Amino acid sequence: MKSEMYSTFANEYDEVIQGNIYNAYLERPTLQAMLPALTDLDVVDLGCGSGVYAQYMLAHGVKKVTCIDYSSEMVELVNIKASKAGVSDKVTAYAQDLSKGLPQEIDKSADLVISPLMVHYLEDLSPLFSDVHRVLKSGGSFVFSTHHPFADFECSTTGNYFDRERVTEKWDTVGVPVEVSFYRRSLTEIMNALTENGLVVTQISEGEVLEKVKEISPEKYEYLSKNPNFIFIKCQKLG
Repeated sequence: MKSEMYSTFANEYDEVIQGNIYNAYLERPTLQAMLPALTDLDVVDLGCGSGVYAQYMLAHGVKKVTCIDYSSEMVELVNIKASKAGVSDKVTAYAQDLSKGLPQEIDKSADLVISPLMVHYLEDLSPLFSDVHRVLKSGGSFVFSTHHPFADFECSTTGNYFDRERVTEKWDTVGVPVEVSFYRRSLTEIMNALTENGLVVTQISEGEVLEKVKEISPEKYEYLSKNPNFIFIKCQKLG
């Protein structure tokens, strides 16, 4: 789902997420802790953004990483960073509407697929989750984060937790209000989309904000310590 946040403000977004509370001190530490050993893995990064996860995975020894994002501006940032770091031979990056799955990726080609804070932009999860299963090697893992259904329920206009609803808000992530739309859905819908596409859930986390946030914003630390904001799910392809 297109948003100016990830196109017009791509550079500003890249700068902000390096050290902000939600990405740097809550989402990334939690998801990274759920990843398997990365040495020599072939990885696909869905909703790669500006390549922060790609940099992390390359630093931890992956063989190669394929970065895919809806935003061509984000993909350009990934390629620029890879070139500057001299790792272009290990990075493939391209723009793709992930609601249509992964048509360019071949069967059983990835050891690990990750997707940080992206799937809530998809109306229907099944096309992507089906292709994640197809692209993973047997025993491979899919690790992703998304909005916590409990946190998103406060945005409901129907009052029915089990409804899937498109939500539009203005976020000030980059210092100016930018309109962002996403889909809120129940945990049941997320789990069914995984299991119906052959993925077995092996771990769930609701995240843990780092104590460093106390120094940045005691109020945010207090809130995030008591209220789930994201949910993190690790799955495996068994066959």
